[in-house]
Amino acid sequence: MTRTLCTILTTSGLLAGAALAGAAPATAVPGAGRIASGVTYRQFDVPAARGTVHAHLLTVDLSDPHVHVDLLTPGAVAARSPVSAMADAAGAVAGVNGDFFNITETQHPGVEATGAGVGPAIAHGRVLKAAVPTAQRFGPALPPGTDTTDVFGVGVDRRARLDRLTLVGTVRTPYATLALRGLNQYALAQGSVGAYTTAWGSASRKRATCGSDTDRAAGCSTDTFEVRIRAGRVVATSAAPGSGAIAAGTTVLLGREAGADRLRALVKGEPVTVREHLVSAAARIPYRFAVGGYPVLRGGEPSAGLNDTTSAVRTAVGYASGGHRLLLLALDGAVAYRSGMTIAEVAREMRQLGAADAFSLDGGGSTTMVARTAGAKTVSVLNHPTDSPERAVANGIGVFWKP
Repeated sequence: MTRTLCTILTTSGLLAGAALAGAAPATAVPGAGRIASGVTYRQFDVPAARGTVHAHLLTVDLSDPHVHVDLLTPGAVAARSPVSAMADAAGAVAGVNGDFFNITETQHPGVEATGAGVGPAIAHGRVLKAAVPTAQRFGPALPPGTDTTDVFGVGVDRRARLDRLTLVGTVRTPYATLALRGLNQYALAQGSVGAYTTAWGSASRKRATCGSDTDRAAGCSTDTFEVRIRAGRVVATSAAPGSGAIAAGTTVLLGREAGADRLRALVKGEPVTVREHLVSAAARIPYRFAVGGYPVLRGGEPSAGLNDTTSAVRTAVGYASGGHRLLLLALDGAVAYRSGMTIAEVAREMRQLGAADAFSLDGGGSTTMVARTAGAKTVSVLNHPTDSPERAVANGIGVFWKP
């Protein structure tokens, strides 16, 4: 594939380049060079079916002891923030946007959109959430054989992987042991019980009782029940989903339909034990971080059934060298390049860049790449997001460097 570098790198660092033709200038757009040891950046053109697109690429050497990656978050699962703000708050030197998320609730008037991501999320080795039911996800249609439990992650061994993380949990009451089928999710399966912790944030939990196992737009359940647990005992109950911050050491159980019936048996003062963890389908190594999306390339081969007709601005992550070299790709949303690429084209491009496995993240107005330019203490947006100002998103992948 023919590529054209837009500017030339210097050995001392980044050159500030001119804004892309036909676009509002981004702040200090670099051309190519080193962000930090083990972290490099370049931009280039790629021919696509609907015209030339402009790509931005971060390459991260995970074998460099000064470098690591982790999840960027806005401070709560049910919250949103621009990638640049999350990166600066966390001290990242670079990053991109992450998972698809609960962006709107036009199908459920009066219900708050939570901003929470679709898939599982792990930050700093801590599980934040599990995956919503596949029919309740936001984003383009999934390729065959994929679902909302798919993740891209990096283990404590500093190697990147594609995997699936499934919630396994129980709620033990004086009367029965119930299956826990949700953790800090914006949508729960019909008839299930989910748990909410301080990581959820202050957003209303009403959205979790809307939609069905086959239709995200289905109505909200009127058969719900909540139980608040502290120090292993029920401290309060409610017939409706609540809102507001959840105190540390407190867990809220929310049930819908059959799940609500099981929770109604509980009264204040009774003992309840909640246990949960995410089970990996492939890795035996604990994850330092993981983010949702869906796989597009495995073993150097594009996944079967990838869409090759719908073009859009995209974000993707891949890895090479046995998981030790990370590739973060963001397309440019400037008017001249906004035609974008199909997801099949993204898979082919990631392979061309050397990725063995690759993973699609949220795109469109969410696609954002940020990094610190030479001498800067805060990041700049490197691409031209289609949203202006920069869209607030659920999470991202942050690149960190320490001396």
